[in-house]
This record gives sequence, structure tokens and C-alpha cells, in this order.
Amino acid sequence: DVLMTTPRLKKLEIQGHTDNTGTKEHNQELSQARADAVREFLQRMGVEASRIEARGYGQSKPIAANINDAGRAKNRRVQFVILEQDPATPDPKAAGKPAPAKKP
Repeated sequence: DVLMTTPRLKKLEIQGHTDNTGTKEHNQELSQARADAVREFLQRMGVEASRIEARGYGQSKPIAANINDAGRAKNRRVQFVILEQDPATPDPKAAGKPAPAKKP
């Protein structure tokens, strides 16, 4: 929905990640397949192919320690990273209004 309603988001990278269970080669393939599946879904939903690219990172970028099930579960993920976007346009309703007062 965000991609369809926010045309200023010009290019996104869909990143696939895995935990460290299995070989590095298998995890690289799995993470790429994970990112590809999301890219294909978004394209079927009407997002232009030129706006999205998929990349698998395997187990190379963990966000949690792979020492227990909870940590490994956090590392099995897909992330979206904005690569290109147009500047935000100011809200015309907010133009000319003073900034909200700061709380003491």
C-alpha cells in the first residue's frame, strides 16, 4: 500500500536475511529466494519492477545473536531499504502555521 500511495519512493531494496542455521551457501540462496518472493508479490500487486530490487544477504547481517530460538527468529526477516526518493512536499495545510509550543 505504501509503494502504491507514495510515488516519491522511487527505488527500494528488498533485503532477505537468515539465521546462521545451515551452510552459508544455503542461507545465501534462501535469503535471495525470500527477497525474490516479496519482489514478485509486489509486482503482482502492481508495483513497477523498476522501483524494486531484491537482494539476499544470507546470514551476514544479523540483528540479534544466533544463540537461541528468539535470536535466530529475529534474524530470519525481510527488510525494505529506500535507495532513491524524491524530496517530501510540504503539507499546504501546515504552511504559515506557527510551530507547536514546546512543553516545559
